[in-house]
Amino acid sequence: MPNDFNRQIIEEFRANEGRVGGPFEGARLLLLTTTGARSGAPHTVPVGYLPDGGERVLIIASAGGGPEHPDWFRNLVANPRVQVEDGAFTYEAEAAELEGDERDRAFARAAEADPGWADYQAKTSRLIPVVALRAVTGGPPRAASLGAALKMIHNAFRRELALVRTEIAESGPGLGAQLRVNCLTVCHGLHQHHTHEDGGMFPAFEKARPELAPVLDRLRGEHEKIAALVGELQEVVSSDEADPIAVLPQVERLIDELERHLTYEEEQLIPILDAPAAGDEAF
Repeated sequence: MPNDFNRQIIEEFRANEGRVGGPFEGARLLLLTTTGARSGAPHTVPVGYLPDGGERVLIIASAGGGPEHPDWFRNLVANPRVQVEDGAFTYEAEAAELEGDERDRAFARAAEADPGWADYQAKTSRLIPVVALRAVTGGPPRAASLGAALKMIHNAFRRELALVRTEIAESGPGLGAQLRVNCLTVCHGLHQHHTHEDGGMFPAFEKARPELAPVLDRLRGEHEKIAALVGELQEVVSSDEADPIAVLPQVERLIDELERHLTYEEEQLIPILDAPAAGDEAF
């Protein structure tokens, strides 16, 4: 059973699409459910995570620099199949401990972005594990309606881009390795989301509601504009000489264009998605 502090965070996380206050406000947080190595019972804990390019996320078994690995790490070593809740999606994932140079590079990235990780390592004689979580199941968010599910996805992009903007604005000279990954990961996510809409949701709408053609044409055109901005951001972030002063305006332009697009899409499509006759195939 989670302790009272963790239970409060878990309840707040689930009630607010992954947002929490207090010491973890604005942090990248997920809920990790492992299977007890001895009991076989499910155990859920809030864990900070690092983006890792879009195909997986990383978590670090720091235990605050304590002498022993946290229970959740021992559980996933025994049973690598875990459940992840990220605020928008709930999915099963396969956990794998990183080893050797891969672990060291990932931990160095984390410590560069947040020196607290290095402080934890300095406090303990054990090598703090880094674990990759790769999704093995997928599907739409768990939401009260299709419109609410779309809004949850949009809000996840809004929050992540706002966090990236803050990280860049507060960055020192040069763009850290983890911050580059954060930028590239959200770019990858936007590309995937819009590809899904263009290839799945929009054609379903066109078939069911031909009168929406002008709206869908506008949304597709906005996808192209956003894709161009994403490409520009990826190019500048990938440069060895990437300067936060140059990157920040690129991020802000992307945020502004994306917000206009998301707002229009929500105004036009959510009422239709949530109409009594709307079919699941529209999402």
